Amino acid sequence: MADLKLCIHGHFYQPPRENPFTGEMPVEAGAEPFKNFNEKIYHRCYKPNADLGNWDLISFDCGPTLAEWLNRAFPSTHARIVAADHYHRQLFGVGNAMAQAYNHTILPLARERDKRTQIAWGIADFVHRFGRHPEGMWLPEMAVDLETLTVMESLGLRYTILCPHQVERLNGEWADSIRPYFVRLPNHRTFTIFLRDEELSNRLAFDPSLTVDAAQFARWSRNVIGRDQGLFIIAIEGETFGHHQERRQFFLNSLLHTELPRSGFEVFTPGMCLLEHPPTEEVRIVNNTAWSCAHGVARWSIGCPCTPGDQQWKSRLRTAFDRLAGAVDALYESECRRWIDKPWLLRDSYINVMLNSMDGLQLLQQFSTAAIPTQDALRILYLLEAGRYCQAMYTSAGLYFEDVSRIETRSNIGYAAMAVEQVRLATGIDLAPGLRSDLAAVTSWLTNETGRDIYDRLIIERQI
Repeated sequence: MADLKLCIHGHFYQPPRENPFTGEMPVEAGAEPFKNFNEKIYHRCYKPNADLGNWDLISFDCGPTLAEWLNRAFPSTHARIVAADHYHRQLFGVGNAMAQAYNHTILPLARERDKRTQIAWGIADFVHRFGRHPEGMWLPEMAVDLETLTVMESLGLRYTILCPHQVERLNGEWADSIRPYFVRLPNHRTFTIFLRDEELSNRLAFDPSLTVDAAQFARWSRNVIGRDQGLFIIAIEGETFGHHQERRQFFLNSLLHTELPRSGFEVFTPGMCLLEHPPTEEVRIVNNTAWSCAHGVARWSIGCPCTPGDQQWKSRLRTAFDRLAGAVDALYESECRRWIDKPWLLRDSYINVMLNSMDGLQLLQQFSTAAIPTQDALRILYLLEAGRYCQAMYTSAGLYFEDVSRIETRSNIGYAAMAVEQVRLATGIDLAPGLRSDLAAVTSWLTNETGRDIYDRLIIERQI
């Protein structure tokens, strides 16, 4: 094998755009001539890259909620993406697809059992889609802490991709990005970390003048690297290739098949690397860091200077969501107590019902200590649905941008409303007053509306 290796990893993901109440995709202004941005990005990026065979040679992750939409809306392209992983396995002995935490939740901000659910659901979705257990998982926004890696390893994962500033050598120095490393976990096991090359990645993502010609980019990359050995990972949003930068699917195709080999690079993926070059040097994780913000996970919790305006709404919205999730979890545990010994393992397994690969009552039978009366079983299933919507309300995009009035945050509040509805169906208990009270403290600095105003308007739209 060549000593100079380059991997291009595409992180393919879109925030869920479906109406939380109906599951239908709305018409979106600005997506013309397409009905919505999912369709626009599909025609500009997902389909052309699949048609050109680009998914075959890159490393990639495709968000579970995005992949499910692709499977419903454009099944032939979804099948082509799945086939890319099979092709890569046949050619190199390992797949090139990575899993992703299910709802794109910022995992360091989640409780341990919610981390476990997000990771378990992401793994199960991957197995359902690709027919194999994943070796690696992409962390949403690359947000990481040691507990997240420990949960990932306990569920059979081996590696992830991070940025150099998210790890440090044991002597306190920053690690370079030309080799894999390992992190020692509290359970005395280890987990592999690949580091993306910051300059190559950022220039490819944000300098369109550099990606007009694949030969130019390959020569530039070789000059920047200035060495004849090492592994280099370009990790960026997959939508760069055709959506963020028009027609760059052709650039990617030429780069992978012609210009990188011509410039002395071997195209590789993390799985290929681990077959021959397992990590030998230990690093420590810098907890609560992320790739998309220098302020770590503060952007999704208390706000940070990267976004304009009054960011107090973020901590207040998270408090509202945390209180709702806590109430739902308490009701779920109480309802399970008579019948289920492992309620949180049951929740982790509920992904099989979500994927329509198992009936809900059938799943309960596997976990119950005795035959569950039908009404009790239905209450548990409604509460599992409530928990499902509670997971969705933490989708990262709803807390990423500058204001609560954005569509992404409204969608997350919509998921909270659906959780309230499921609890009411299960138990007759109405959690809406408490949620509305908490949301009243969430104020938009752009429109002056509150989270309660948004919630109430969503409920009116729901009734209509």
